[in-house]
Amino acid sequence: MNYNFTTNEEMHAFATRLFPICRSITGEGVRYTLGQIKEKLPNLQLFEVPTGTKVFDWEIPKEWNLSRAYVKDPDGKVILDTDVNNLHILNYSIPYKGMVDLETLKDHLFTLEKYPDAIPYVTSYYKERWGFCMSFSDYQTLKPGNYEVNIESRLEKGSLTYAELYLPGETEEEIFFSTYICHPSMANNELSGPVLVTYLAQWLSQQASRRYSYRFVFVPETIGAITYLSKNYEKLKQNVIAGFNVTCVGDERTYSFLPSRKGDTISDKAIQHVLKHVFPDYKTYSFLQRGSDERQYCHPGIDLPVATLMRSKYGEYPEYHTSKDDLSLITQKGLADSLQAYMYLVELLENNYYYHSTHLCEPQLGKRGLYPTLSNNVYPIDSLRMIDILAYADGNVDLLTLAELTKIPSWEIIPLVNTLLKHNLLTKLDKLTDRES
Repeated sequence: MNYNFTTNEEMHAFATRLFPICRSITGEGVRYTLGQIKEKLPNLQLFEVPTGTKVFDWEIPKEWNLSRAYVKDPDGKVILDTDVNNLHILNYSIPYKGMVDLETLKDHLFTLEKYPDAIPYVTSYYKERWGFCMSFSDYQTLKPGNYEVNIESRLEKGSLTYAELYLPGETEEEIFFSTYICHPSMANNELSGPVLVTYLAQWLSQQASRRYSYRFVFVPETIGAITYLSKNYEKLKQNVIAGFNVTCVGDERTYSFLPSRKGDTISDKAIQHVLKHVFPDYKTYSFLQRGSDERQYCHPGIDLPVATLMRSKYGEYPEYHTSKDDLSLITQKGLADSLQAYMYLVELLENNYYYHSTHLCEPQLGKRGLYPTLSNNVYPIDSLRMIDILAYADGNVDLLTLAELTKIPSWEIIPLVNTLLKHNLLTKLDKLTDRES
């Protein structure tokens, strides 16, 4: 598979384009964001689910849209303005217009004392209230008097929007990717996920052949995943063999692994294999530390094999859910390296057959040009690796297990396996129960 299909600059530029959009779990911000993604993925399908629709134990809320919101101090100076930063508004705030004194205003202000220069991201999806968010340092400068409050928002019957792209492969068995598109202007926690998934889907759509089918969904977090599962979970349970929740993949600080609920799926094992070779000091979290849509995909009764490969985990880095999670936090290299890691996952799964040596005892590699014919105690590493592969290829282990046993990264073992297949030194089986092919 060809990895070099895009540039680092292109991914970060796409994130920059999406950054100013005021998104929430419903509304025009979501639709516009998905429209921008559809320009890169023309076969992306958008779906609307009306307000009031029951989705398992939940119900689609009213649709929320914001035109503008601001606060003027007693001197008439604008001190909070969504035209400057859309995190200033309490997400899903009801409309409000009027003059209020300072004490009343403070009842509707949200700050983060721990990070005094950051505007926090706060939501009120399921209880109607109005409010603003501001930095604690600015909050401390507020002076007594009357403040003008103007929130031009609409909370009314509408719909929830999500999108899906399906790429058929040689089999109906599929690999599932999910990311969320509901946060306003935050870069790592919000935009890095959908940007990576967009380019991963674009790359996969350009491949000449695909063993598996691939499904990509862009949903509002929690309610969107629940909505999607309420309509599709039986089909997913039947076809999905591996899945990944994609979020927080844009910075360069570290890599993180959050397992599925069961912790032993092919998704879990593949992520750990890739990260062990990409970033050996990666951080492993418990499923008890979950917090994104893996909560829904792994819930009992759904039980999809969904795990998460991240950079800095949500909730674990200081800029999380604040205005400090801006475009300076994600980098071209951070996005590109994360995309590369996900490509490695795909390639590993695509080639995860069971392999069986065709010869009793070691075959003579030298006559095939795969081993030096001059014995001088210096042997090419690939020749030694091929001997190791053949030693473990008894038909009972898959490629991932072979890579683990031989300590070879999957992206390096695959070309060696293909060479051995080309010389008829290996056969492969799709599954243990299949005949050799």
